[in-house]
Amino acid sequence: MAKSTAATVEEYLQELPAERRQVIEQVRQVILDNLPAGYQESMNWGMISYGVPLERYPKTYNKQPLGYAALAAQKNYYTLYLMGAYSGSMQEGWLQEQFDQAGKKLDMGKSCLHFRKLDDLPMDVIAQAIAMVSVDDFIAQYEQSRQR
Repeated sequence: MAKSTAATVEEYLQELPAERRQVIEQVRQVILDNLPAGYQESMNWGMISYGVPLERYPKTYNKQPLGYAALAAQKNYYTLYLMGAYSGSMQEGWLQEQFDQAGKKLDMGKSCLHFRKLDDLPMDVIAQAIAMVSVDDFIAQYEQSRQR
């Protein structure tokens, strides 16, 4: 799927073929079930996004909500963006360890975890990764990174 122009999550889901919608809906539910208080689901950058609302933290460099996670159906795979697991972070190392323990291959770019089918993801690990960082801690991490 090319970048979506959907204005709402519901519109985005309806754009997807049923099989791909089912995968996205299942991962989305794990995210929603484990998302710490204060993050908000929205559509941003053509995908389902989870971030700190501007009302809570307006000082972002791009005037967009501070992105914590995102979920998208790409043309040949799915992507789960985990901004807290950006290359070189402690969470990235933790994810690699957890995927290894689950017998799964971690296919990850800087902060984007690619998967082709639901079985590629250890869902309990995804749940933990989502639940791992509170809004306050994520804002602190962001501010620290901006000082570098």
